[in-house]
Amino acid sequence: MRHTTFGKTGLRVSEAFLGTMGFGEDWGWGAGADECRKIFNAYAEAGGNVIDTANRYTDGSSERIVGERLGTDRDRFVLATKYTLTMDGGDANAAGNHRKNLRRSVEDSLRRLGTDYLDLLWVHIWDPHTPIEETMRALDDLVRSGKVLYLGLSDAPAWVAARANTMAELRGWTPFAGLQLNYSLVERGIERELLPLSDALDLSVAAWAPLARGLLSGKFTRGDAVEGSRTKRADLSERDLRIAAEVDTIADELGASSSQVALAWTRAHHRWIHPILGTRTLDQLSDSLAAFDLELPADAVRRLDGVGSFELGFPHDFIAAARDFVYGPVHERFEPRR
Repeated sequence: MRHTTFGKTGLRVSEAFLGTMGFGEDWGWGAGADECRKIFNAYAEAGGNVIDTANRYTDGSSERIVGERLGTDRDRFVLATKYTLTMDGGDANAAGNHRKNLRRSVEDSLRRLGTDYLDLLWVHIWDPHTPIEETMRALDDLVRSGKVLYLGLSDAPAWVAARANTMAELRGWTPFAGLQLNYSLVERGIERELLPLSDALDLSVAAWAPLARGLLSGKFTRGDAVEGSRTKRADLSERDLRIAAEVDTIADELGASSSQVALAWTRAHHRWIHPILGTRTLDQLSDSLAAFDLELPADAVRRLDGVGSFELGFPHDFIAAARDFVYGPVHERFEPRR
């Protein structure tokens, strides 16, 4: 697996991140300790070095299992966890992006992970009730203390990320180096604002649910849906199934699996998008890893773009439609540098 730098930093990260939301059986659908060990080892042997977890995943078991797997090789990996989500539903201050929850969450995560520092801390989701100034200053304090090295933001509007990083730049605080976002052929909403923002600010993107929670693996369109799947066929739209069927068709043409085609598409336009491989079995991981040796033909990319097309909405569609009115005929001869 190849590596690149994370955002504007010098941190080297692998093409794919290992998602560990399913490490542990506390939620009834995750992997047991032995399968987690196999998944972890196979990912590492393939050259992967980013382990992505969170304080809330399997009620803390994910972090404990990850810590055990890291062992004495801790420094060889980029260890990423998250804070925001509550671990105590009866405590009003046990959730959110304020300083008090940040301090407690990070200290608890460090204990579960068995380490004294985090390579990357994600803000798990935007908290509209905490001023972004408080969050950014508190995060910078953690970086200055040495307990956290790099920062990222997950599941937030583009304007929040832009304001946060502009503020950090002006005040000499640590900015976000990456965004973690829901992205797949089925869910392309980040193409409206968040991907252009990431491009403009040189932010890496970690894509969660790149297989649309299993839909794009072919298990619903090839007739091998598994019992106990988190996604139910009744929840799928005609558009969902049409996209999945086209993925299957292209996969058959290329001699690849549906999962490999869907994962390869997420990086077809932007190499700084890192799919998070959230697998529950070694076989699933092995299949997904092969996607990083698959280069989709241009025609396949166009077909997938087309079947998963959607309206960008205002103002994007309006700006595109107004080009003649704004620039006149000369715009036909204009070639942008970017």
